[in-house]
Amino acid sequence: MREILGRRSRRKWSSQWFKAKRDRSALRSAALAYAEQWRWPVLPGAGCDNTTTDHEKGQVDDPDTGEVDRACACPRPDCAVPGGHPHDPGLLAATTDPRMVGWWWTNRPDAPVILATGDPVSAISLPSTAGARAIATLEEMGVRLGPVVATPTRCLLLVAPYSFEELGELLDQHDWVPSSLHYHSRGGYVVLPPSRIAAGQVSWARAPQPGPDGVAPWLPQIGVIVDTLVEAGAGAPDGSWLTH
Repeated sequence: MREILGRRSRRKWSSQWFKAKRDRSALRSAALAYAEQWRWPVLPGAGCDNTTTDHEKGQVDDPDTGEVDRACACPRPDCAVPGGHPHDPGLLAATTDPRMVGWWWTNRPDAPVILATGDPVSAISLPSTAGARAIATLEEMGVRLGPVVATPTRCLLLVAPYSFEELGELLDQHDWVPSSLHYHSRGGYVVLPPSRIAAGQVSWARAPQPGPDGVAPWLPQIGVIVDTLVEAGAGAPDGSWLTH
């Protein structure tokens, strides 16, 4: 019986090892596609430290290894966006150079993919429930959406670049704007699929569709969607503006 259990354990470990290897390969391939094909500037995120044992945390996500999903691998114990932010290198290092991107993910195959927003892509985000409501409303209106990223807590709609002056004029038309609505333009960032952050898996809620050039994804103008997002966000808890 011990031998049978041992074989099962080995098969399970082997399956997990191949899945982890496949996930790492997918991260590198995605990062290269974003940078080389779509010309989106990316860099590796801080990621999570998964080396803590059950004795240190008191809980186990993987009984076979004793590992748990921890807080951020950065040195800040109170990190507001664990795993899903730039750390080393910093945001200014974001690039479309496939050689640099390939080197980063060869050395850090588990690193989340961070997109530096502003040009050629920006984003606007809101809590998950409000985001789902806004997407449903926009699609009922016949609005063509761009890529939509889902994290365990938030919904991020990728849009064409916008300035904060343009955004200010759009928001000034509203009596009140919820602070749960976040803006990711020049100097900002978002995490892209298939990354994994401390809160969980990042995925596409709406997959990218080809844009006018047939290569980079279609991106709507922020003015087309912002009113609906403001209305949807009004019913969502405000919370920390940093939370992803």
